[in-house]
Amino acid sequence: MPIPAADLARHIRTVANWPLPGVQFRDITPLLRNGPAFRALIDIFADRYGDEQLDAIAGIDARGFILGAALAHHLGVGFVPVRKQGKLPFDTMAESYTLEYGQATVEVHTDAASPGERVLVIDDLVATGGTMIAAARLMQRLGAHLVETAAVIDLPALGGSRRIAEAELPFFSVLTY
Repeated sequence: MPIPAADLARHIRTVANWPLPGVQFRDITPLLRNGPAFRALIDIFADRYGDEQLDAIAGIDARGFILGAALAHHLGVGFVPVRKQGKLPFDTMAESYTLEYGQATVEVHTDAASPGERVLVIDDLVATGGTMIAAARLMQRLGAHLVETAAVIDLPALGGSRRIAEAELPFFSVLTY
């Protein structure tokens, strides 16, 4: 029997004071480890995006790779890795941003998406929104049509989903903490 979206929360672990003191890290690895829960999560995304005629899913390093690749396979579309700076072997474009505990830069290959392609950007969670906005901007700079940004978890107290909305980017999350 499928697992309802609300029940997925019991598969999310909270790790206190990681990676820095005061941070309450929401860990999706127990959800990924549970086959029925992982399938239910991918099915939620597949139900939402199955009729969107996507060309690719852009998954953000690193847990977004897992979600994005599984969803891309399920939908029969391509996968684009949005990597941390310096990890891609071909010509890249970069976007820097601020996150809840520092600065970072993400990159994609310059041929990761073509103008007009319909792309979904996905990650495990949105905290301050910087990573999601940076990945979405990269897709837009390549000329892709951004269908939506998506995450398993939204942490609205950290302001990320608000910043995504202020950046005029569509956003969906399965769970909110």
